[in-house]
Amino acid sequence: MSISKNLLNIKSSLPEHVTLVAVSKTKPVCNLMEAYNGGQRIFGENKIQEMAEKHEEMPKDIEWHMIGHVQRNKVKYMASFVNLIHGVDNYKLLQEINKQALKHNRIINCLFQIKIASEDSKFGMTFDTVSSIIQTEEFSELKNIKIIGVMGMATFTEDLNLVEQEFNLLKFSFENLKKLKTTNCSMQTISMGMSGDYKLAIDCGSTMVRVGSSIFGTRNYSI
Repeated sequence: MSISKNLLNIKSSLPEHVTLVAVSKTKPVCNLMEAYNGGQRIFGENKIQEMAEKHEEMPKDIEWHMIGHVQRNKVKYMASFVNLIHGVDNYKLLQEINKQALKHNRIINCLFQIKIASEDSKFGMTFDTVSSIIQTEEFSELKNIKIIGVMGMATFTEDLNLVEQEFNLLKFSFENLKKLKTTNCSMQTISMGMSGDYKLAIDCGSTMVRVGSSIFGTRNYSI
């Protein structure tokens, strides 16, 4: 298996308007460097500590995306360098990101995570919750964050009709939230689709896909 060949195959299949996030969680730096040397500059991690360690070791022109569930008490460990936080699933987390970004004199880009799957294990807010947050005065006062779109995770199932319905729900949510433009919210990005379903996600309007195992191979969680 060649990481650089896998990367090339996937990139060549993506439309120009779709951004590829190489999901590198649990993978060693040498694997990431093979992808980096193959031209990849955007990497996604789901554990803040692991991402911070890799950020220390690797070239500084990399964009680091936090794609996992974020605990508020750990935001400070990535606030100085993270490029995009995909999983903003509550307002208190957004306030904490704003507070930590301010300490570093940065504006951190974020995506609202909307719950589109029927599974209880998936995080996310409802469309109505997100819509009401954007329209509050408190939200407009968060000067060190910028909401640039939405993220969603479909149900883990072989039923592609269900997955398509969920992706369409996220696209519908995005289009409606786009109308609520504020100084710190400008909807441009729909992050949906992973190794197993990214092509379907793109057909449903995704502009950012999170692909891991199709680039780096299957993960060994026992290490």
